[in-house]
This record gives sequence, C-alpha cells and structure tokens, in this order.
Amino acid sequence: MQELLDIEYHGVEKNKKYNTLIKNVLENCFQVEKLDKTKLYVNIILTTPEEIKTINKTYRNIDEATDVLSFPMMDYPAPGDFSLLDLSATSENDELILGDIVISVDHVLAQAKEYGHSRKREYAFLIAHSMLHLMGYDHMTPDEATLMEEKQSYILDLLHITREEEKNV
Repeated sequence: MQELLDIEYHGVEKNKKYNTLIKNVLENCFQVEKLDKTKLYVNIILTTPEEIKTINKTYRNIDEATDVLSFPMMDYPAPGDFSLLDLSATSENDELILGDIVISVDHVLAQAKEYGHSRKREYAFLIAHSMLHLMGYDHMTPDEATLMEEKQSYILDLLHITREEEKNV
C-alpha cells in the first residue's frame, strides 16, 4: 500500500504489530470495496481514554470515553457508492481524504478480555468497523446494521482473524 496512511500515538506506546495490523485491515477494506488504495488517505490515532473522551465531548457533545470514533470526510449517495469519488487524478500528490479514526487502546484491551477474544481481533474489528463508516456505511437501521456486520465479518475472515485467535497482538 502506498503510504497514504498516518498512524499517530497519543499518550500510548508505539507498537509495530498494531501498525502492521492496521495496514492489513485497510488493505482488505479497500479490496472488498474495490477501491484504489493509492489515492485514499486515512489518519488513525491510537490514544488514551482521557483523550478520546475529550474528542467525543468536543465533536459529539458526549462527555464520556468510548472505544472508537470515526470521522468520515465525505457523504455518499449510499453506503459503498463511490461514484462521487474522482480517483482518476494522475498527480502523485492527488489524494482523497476518507477521514480519521480514533481508537482508545485501553478500551481495546478491556473489551478483548470482556468478550473473550484476542486483542488482535478487537483492534481488527474496530478498524474494519470504522473504515466502513468512512466509506459511508452505518448501523442506524436493522438493514444497515446487518449489511455492516456482514462486511466486517467478511473482512476479518479474509485476514483469518477469529474470536478463537491467540490472546495477544
């Protein structure tokens, strides 16, 4: 993947395994949606519960920490309808910003333990879930939720990431 991905660490220790996992999940998201990954930019921030709480309060007016936040930069006519994206630009510097993803590392660790699966699976799930939000998917209605859950599962299956995965990233 051309590096149109920034991974930032705010208040948490850098981890090469996280970076590799993030890149692999993004690759599969782009593949599933048949998108040219060389023109699409994503920013991912791994952070603390305190910082994600501040971001949640600032942008959503919800004064609590959460596991993940997605900030899509585009509106789509329908989930996965990329007809408005102009991916034909030829300049190396032409890129389309899909959006930002913010993940609370502490929440990932706690939820993996709570749900009885690996940290790797929890990270991969949250990244896939957020990427789908950046690509226009949502889960506000039962039909939307079903479609999104099917796509998340398919992306994780492509990576052979299951609930039975080993317990470490």
